[in-house]
Parts: sequence; structure tokens; C-alpha cells
Amino acid sequence: MTVDVSDSQPRQHGGARAAGLIELEDQYAAHNYHPLDVVIARAEGCTVWDVEGKRYLDFLAAYSAVNQGHNHPRIVAALKAQADILALTSRAFRNDRFGPFCEKLSTLTGYGQVLMMNTGAEAVETALKAARRWGYQKKGVAADHAEIIVFNENFHGRTTTIVGFSTDDVARGGYGPFAPGFKIVPFGDADAVEAAITENTVAILAEPVQGEAGVIIPPAEFFPRLRAACDEHNVLLICDEIQSGLGRAGSLFAHTKFGVRADAVCIGKALSGGLYPVSALLADERVMSVFDPGSHGSTYGGNPLACAVAEAALDVLMDEGLIERAAELGAHMKTRLEAMDSPRVKELRCFGLWAGIELHESAGGARKYTEALKSDGLLCKETHTHTIRLAPPLIIKKDELDGALDLIERHLTK
Repeated sequence: MTVDVSDSQPRQHGGARAAGLIELEDQYAAHNYHPLDVVIARAEGCTVWDVEGKRYLDFLAAYSAVNQGHNHPRIVAALKAQADILALTSRAFRNDRFGPFCEKLSTLTGYGQVLMMNTGAEAVETALKAARRWGYQKKGVAADHAEIIVFNENFHGRTTTIVGFSTDDVARGGYGPFAPGFKIVPFGDADAVEAAITENTVAILAEPVQGEAGVIIPPAEFFPRLRAACDEHNVLLICDEIQSGLGRAGSLFAHTKFGVRADAVCIGKALSGGLYPVSALLADERVMSVFDPGSHGSTYGGNPLACAVAEAALDVLMDEGLIERAAELGAHMKTRLEAMDSPRVKELRCFGLWAGIELHESAGGARKYTEALKSDGLLCKETHTHTIRLAPPLIIKKDELDGALDLIERHLTK
């Protein structure tokens, strides 16, 4: 379905039904988000409709969770079919979907073993546990002395351990005391990483492209130097591909575009096409062998419903050529955005079908532009005050993309 956002008429702030639902949310739900005031009731492909039936083009894709588009029929069918048969056993018993799916994911990604969880934060926590155990069992680091190098402006989830090494005061404020064992260095600064490595360093954890920070792209030599430093000092390179992976970057994984292979990869979001929480840690046996029965687990991790949904999501990604599509349309989006002549734009950052439009402070913040775009039928979201983040579903049609870019250009140049 094509949504011609370039010709959309300005929309007023929702009707009575939307206002009532917003009031209920604000009264009874914890205020841990600041959403745009649109109340979505239905979605299909790249299109969502609010409770009044107004139509919008989704340019956030649930932070890359719906790379395959909203409610993809193949993924929905897989969910419905499996839900009628078997949804959950826990890992106390084996189920008929788990082994075949792990084989499929392993074969696709080239990593020997899979540890399935539910959310992205759980996948990252699993990676942290694996790195520490690997350091103690394989590298010989003294007990409780393991160090992991992370980066400023990172976003890896919301657990207390993870926010403890965040540099975002809003994300971490008031949640201490925090777990020790993390060193924070500037993202993109390989010299700082090399200086931070000690005999106790067990891993480097990095997003190949920092999504929440505003689509921050490191220098081309950064990841090759990380890989070389890890090889030299016997350190694991762990890549958080929860937002950047599974097609968003115009490749299966973003970090491979820098010419390296990580020792472990965290995936989630698009692993289920947005229909069910599914995540995983991918690694070879030399890392995964640190786990033994009882050392880590999840009641829902690897459940048959998750496996069925994730298998269909991967099939859609590959069968429909969405990775190649992201590369092609991403190049087109980059060309269009770079041709935009706006005094409000400080910097454009594009990587695959993903972009951050950073505005000058004098532009007055990105929020007012995302609200104006919402009024004209385009949904995207600001991040870090001054950046508009663009991440449409990978199924978007070229005319839909162009219509959205026309609208963005209109708002940023008028």
C-alpha cells in the first residue's frame, strides 16, 4: 500500500477518542516515555492508522524491530499456526522447533552456536556473562577482576548493569550503585581503546553504529583496529547488532561492512519481525562452552512460539531480498538527503537504510520537527535533543521513500 505523504494535508492534534486514550495513559501508566501524541490502532506494511482512521507512514520501524514491515502476513501466519499447537515448554523439556531454528540461525550467520533469550537487553546481559566467564575460564583472569571496554554514548539496554556503564544521565540517574568492571572510552577512538586494555580485559562491547545516539558512524579504520587489538591481547570483540543488524545496514550485520568478524553478536528486534520478543547471542563454541547447565537461562528463551516466529522473520528477510533492498534504497536516501540545502542541518549521517539528521541548536530542537512531520502524516522520532532519526521498514517502496524525503526537506528548508 502506497502512502503519498508528500501530498498529505496538515492534521490537527487527534480527536476526542485519541485525547481520551492519551489521558488514560498519562494517568495510569508510568511516565517513562515521552511519545508523540498519536494513538496507533492498526498497522500494515509501512503504514499505520490512528484511532480516528488517519494514516501515517512509519519512519521509525519500532527502532528496527519491524524491518520486515508491520504484521507481515508470513510471520503472522507462522505465529498463529504455532500458537494453536504449542507455545511454551520452558527449557526444562525439549521442543520440536528449537533445534531446527538454532541450526537455521547458525547456518545463516556463520556462528557455531546460539543462545536464545527474549529481549535485546537480555542478549547483551548474556554476552557480558559469557565474556566474564570466558575471561576466568579461558584467559586466566583472576576471579572478579574481569574488565570490559565500552563506549561513550552507548545504548545497550536498560538493566541496572547496562545503564551503569551508560553516559546518558537520564538513563542512569538515580539507579546506582552500579556494577564495577567497565571502562568507558570515546567511540571511534582506537588509540583510547588500546590504551585502556590491560591483562584483565576480557571483551570490547560496541555497537557498529550507535543508533540511539543518532546514527553515529565510526571511522572506517576503527573496527579493524579493534579486531587487531583483540587478537593481539586475547580479548573478545562483541558487537551489539540489535538495532543495526538483520538488514538495517544494507548487510546482514553492520560490523562486517568494516571488514571484520566479531567473536560474539547480540541480535533481537527484527529477529521476530516485531511480533514477539526474541533475541539471541551468537558465538562459536570457544565462547559458548563457558556455559553449563544451570549457569544461565530463561523460561521463555527458545520457546517454540518464538522459534516459529523468528524462523518466518528470517525467511522473509532473505526470500524478499530486504538486505539488498536496504542497501539500494539507503544509497538513494543518502543522495537525496545530501542534496537537501537546509541551514538548520548541522550533519547528515547515513548507513544503509538508516539516517541521523543532526540539527544546529539554533533550529530549536528536533522535537518540533518530528511533531510537525507527524501532523503531515510521517512518523519519526527525535533522539539526543537535536537529531531526527530515520529508519523506515526495509519493505518501503521507492515512491513512499521519496514522498517522505520530500516532506522532510520541506519542513527543514521552509
